[in-house]
Amino acid sequence: MTDSAPSQNDGHTPSRNYQGKAYWITGPREGEIRPVAVERDGLELSGDIVVETLYSGISRGTESLVFNDAIPESEYQRMRCPFQEGEFPWPVKYGYANVGRVLEGPAELRNRAVFSLFPHQTCFRIPSSAVTPLPERLPPERAVLAANMETAVNALWDAAPRLGDRIAVIGCGVVGSLVAWLASRVPGTRVLAVDPNTKRESVLRGLGVRCQPQPDARDDYDLVIHASGHPDGLQTALEMAGVEGRIVEMSWFGDQAVSLNLGGAFHSRRLSLISSQVGRVSPIQAPRWSYGDRMALALRLLQADELDHLINSECTFDQLPQRMPEITADTTDILCHRVTY
Repeated sequence: MTDSAPSQNDGHTPSRNYQGKAYWITGPREGEIRPVAVERDGLELSGDIVVETLYSGISRGTESLVFNDAIPESEYQRMRCPFQEGEFPWPVKYGYANVGRVLEGPAELRNRAVFSLFPHQTCFRIPSSAVTPLPERLPPERAVLAANMETAVNALWDAAPRLGDRIAVIGCGVVGSLVAWLASRVPGTRVLAVDPNTKRESVLRGLGVRCQPQPDARDDYDLVIHASGHPDGLQTALEMAGVEGRIVEMSWFGDQAVSLNLGGAFHSRRLSLISSQVGRVSPIQAPRWSYGDRMALALRLLQADELDHLINSECTFDQLPQRMPEITADTTDILCHRVTY
């Protein structure tokens, strides 16, 4: 890969830096590719490694909020991603679904494919502790789903589905689809995925999950998981939950106000509304599971071939500034968009 080759500082003597490129959001619905120098000195002492990117993924929910300038100022710190550069609203280098190959580092990592929460950049330096090696049977091109799978795993921990539970998942973007897929693998469960976009039905069918554009007439669900990002979907979730039912809210609404009708059956059915957010390991698992353990589990779960159905768009890294408005548009049918390097 030419971008990650050591540069020539005077036309004759090799530089100690790698020369790469990074994608930056520079304004509302605007972005550009900028050059970046990746320092090579002191790797052994620091414990850092150098990674050459193979693929990255667009997290449509969060990255759309950043690209569309929908992050409220009160959330600027909480919305930072682990290796972000710049400050909200812009310019920022943002992203957290990177699959790469280790160019320099310890022998046990060199040439290994790894996942990290690094933004869209051709080559980068990162602590070795911040990457997770891919399982042998996981194709690197599918591993761009790892951050989404990690979010889905945390949601299932928060939801704590039980054997035989009747489960509804509202909103079938990538995370919602992964949640429905995981829930359907719990023995005895009856899972219904709900999304008004009828094109999602074939995707969910490929995952072995029943999907329809509207809720059914039942209101006996033990567990309802809301991941649509729309306030109306949360109201629907309340209406589908049965007596003592649990509703897990995964959506993050940015600066959008959410109005709910908590009259009617909300109190008489003694419903529980539970928030789920991947920034912390679910309290159910936190005493025993680290962030690294959770990511390793997400990567193991991605070895299922049917999950390729969720990656339905692709471009090269150099095309990213032109494609980003389409990728992050509200009207798009894109689920996971993969960037190739």
